[in-house]
Amino acid sequence: MEEQTEKSDKPPQIQPIADARDPTYLEKGQADLDPNQKPDLFFVQEYPDTSNVSSGRVSLLGEEAYPEGGLRAWLVVLGSWSGLLASLGLMNSIATLQTYVATHQLSDYDEGTIGWIFSFYTALCFVCGVYIGPLFDKYGPRWLIGPGGLGVVASVMLLSICTEYWHFMLCWGILNGVATSLLFTPCITAIGHFFRERRGFASGLASTGGGLGGVAFPLLLQSLFDRVGWGWAMRILGFVCLFLLIFANLLVRKRLPPVKNASPHPDFRIMREKPFLLLTIGVFFLELGLFIPLAYISSYALANGFSEKFAFQTLPILNAASVFGRALPGWWADKIGPFNTNMISLCITVFSLYAVWWPFGHTTAGLVIFALLFGFSTGNNISITPVCVGKLCHTQNYGRYYATCYTVVSVAVLLSLPVAGMIVNAADGGYWGLILFTGLTQLIAVVAMYAAKAASVGSWSPWTNF
Repeated sequence: MEEQTEKSDKPPQIQPIADARDPTYLEKGQADLDPNQKPDLFFVQEYPDTSNVSSGRVSLLGEEAYPEGGLRAWLVVLGSWSGLLASLGLMNSIATLQTYVATHQLSDYDEGTIGWIFSFYTALCFVCGVYIGPLFDKYGPRWLIGPGGLGVVASVMLLSICTEYWHFMLCWGILNGVATSLLFTPCITAIGHFFRERRGFASGLASTGGGLGGVAFPLLLQSLFDRVGWGWAMRILGFVCLFLLIFANLLVRKRLPPVKNASPHPDFRIMREKPFLLLTIGVFFLELGLFIPLAYISSYALANGFSEKFAFQTLPILNAASVFGRALPGWWADKIGPFNTNMISLCITVFSLYAVWWPFGHTTAGLVIFALLFGFSTGNNISITPVCVGKLCHTQNYGRYYATCYTVVSVAVLLSLPVAGMIVNAADGGYWGLILFTGLTQLIAVVAMYAAKAASVGSWSPWTNF
């Protein structure tokens, strides 16, 4: 207080913001590298309000206080968990759906052609977020989650009567893709309004819903296919999603007010920020390889002589490991930094591909160990990558940055499954090329994320907490 009084007695000095050297101010994404200061386990960024509303620039909150818990905050996490259980649970079940339709309704089509249905679906889940993120920042989640929930339920119900290729493309590829994008962007970004120091842990808990859905939905469908057939199996799944999405619509809320003069339109000028650009490149290659094992592990098992029952069970095993990969590293990310946690998980992913799946995937033990390792590591990547985005932006712009990143990433998920299918066909049904390609994408992702971290903190040291 005395220092503030002394400063207030001095005549005000006006200087450009670029020349300011106040050591207490840190740019977004910049780590405090003062060697004389004991580093905190998790750095909290602060942003002074230096905008001018009258000039048309947006105005951000200066210092934000985060609840970091409490009934309202944890209810938002529960609502996000319910929404992600329904939406990402379906996404994590695409191997079961793709394998079934490839051997039944669409048995006359090759793997690459069928893969376009599910890759188009995953691409739309991300690309539509280019508007959904800014809309969430400006208007909140209610008018996004409601229509998105109705669209997902309608898509699953209509899937029960699909018989032709274009039926599946319209009902699943387009309708479910757009509807899911309305759900998971608000469910993920809303958590950032209530948590900062514990954001990794809270986001990890919410994202376990997608992993649990990836366990429960394939097992549910496998049981129902034999008992009631495809039609009623999909209708029952639709009612389950309806129940979950009602809770999501009731519980998910935002807390911080919208940015003044904020536009609901996307702004790709934020790609000029070097750390964000490098992170987006890393996430692009991460997602390019992520969905390939999710979609092809069951067909790989069938091609290598495993029973149909075991082939369908490999995906739930992978997703069960993903549940732990989403929750436990989320807590650890709050200790050592989300970028560090993501890079460690990517290294585990590469190990699982090259040291386990490739040489030992033809054995039962090898395939199960691969599913556990890959599920655990990619579960962390799915839940912590949004936290990495949040490290590089102001919370009130979280939705915009998250959506912009994943709009670029949508190109990767659009191409991943058809490219994987063509690789398998080019190898005469062998999967070694697919495994090699997937591993290379993850290696590139590690390098890009490491570069993004270095650009943010100003140091290439791997030990920097970020």
